[in-house]
Amino acid sequence: MTDRILLVEDDPINVKFIQTVLVKKGGYEVLVSEEVDEILRLAREAGLKAIIMDVSLSRSSYQGQKVDGIFITKLLKQDEATRRIPVLLATAHAMFGDREKYLELTGAEGYISKPIHDPAALIDAVKSVTGG
Repeated sequence: MTDRILLVEDDPINVKFIQTVLVKKGGYEVLVSEEVDEILRLAREAGLKAIIMDVSLSRSSYQGQKVDGIFITKLLKQDEATRRIPVLLATAHAMFGDREKYLELTGAEGYISKPIHDPAALIDAVKSVTGG
């Protein structure tokens, strides 16, 4: 069975690039969503190998409130059914110290800066959190 990655991303160009790299270079099956209820359901039911989580989501909401990838990652890490799925945070707002702050704040296993230009670096980042 092909390893499944959930990509939580709101930019269609990033979705296409990341999805293409993960499928063609990594051999992964990629599911894409920015809907929080669907993300939580997929995390519980889809047998995910990892989640790539955009930190800054523009259209995601949960229980009527606008939320970002930090909030969603915290939800995943607080749930016994989903806490063991490795989360790789992805953000364009990378300033000195952000990596450590975001990892500590969320419990995520990894972090990658956007824009992502290097397919090999993306695959390496995914493998670093999945143990593959």
